[in-house]
Amino acid sequence: MNGRSASPAEGRILVWDAPVRVFHWTMVLCFAGAWLTAEGERWRLLHVTLGYTMGGLVAFRVLWGLVGTHHARFKSFVRGPAAVGRYALNLVEGQAEHHVGHNPAGAVAIVGMLLLTAFSAGSGWAVFNDLGPELLEELHELSGNALMALVLVHVFGVIVASRLHRENLVRAMFSGWKQGPADEGIRRAWRGLAAVMLVAVLGFWAWQWQTAPAGGATLATEAGNGHGDEQDDD
Repeated sequence: MNGRSASPAEGRILVWDAPVRVFHWTMVLCFAGAWLTAEGERWRLLHVTLGYTMGGLVAFRVLWGLVGTHHARFKSFVRGPAAVGRYALNLVEGQAEHHVGHNPAGAVAIVGMLLLTAFSAGSGWAVFNDLGPELLEELHELSGNALMALVLVHVFGVIVASRLHRENLVRAMFSGWKQGPADEGIRRAWRGLAAVMLVAVLGFWAWQWQTAPAGGATLATEAGNGHGDEQDDD
């Protein structure tokens, strides 16, 4: 379980299953793309498509956080305020306890990003379809800014934890492997499920492209007119 101190007997173990890794990096790419296409009509359909994708990924992550592999489950890393505060204090002092999976502070960032992404995707859908009050558009923009701020805090925390514990957390999220006690490793990577995730994402993008009101190079521009004539820019 999380929180076990590092020991000389540790070995290379599989910690992050393939669905968690695909979720993580697909979210990174989608958020970066959505952030860069947030302004103006020209890239509106791309912005909306990436936002919907993020919403779907969050739904998957919530489900996988309940039934997935050990370190993917919320119950393995979500802790109460006292544990989070204690870890944060120890981190500032350079004495934070090593965790094989997500640490308590990282768990707060993860849950926060999931909630903000869900709200941003939902509010974006409502704005795109001209539903709800005008205030919703401002809340949608605010949630995107808050999400960016939390992402930056998360990245900073990853850098600090990597240096403190002398482990490359970014590389681990690519490979799935870390150093830890053998009994804390997971037995199955679930690569087949990760492949299904990728197919679903790419299939959704292809469907969005095919059903847009115009194809080719003018797709993004005409999508703003075809899908959102009566809507404000989200």
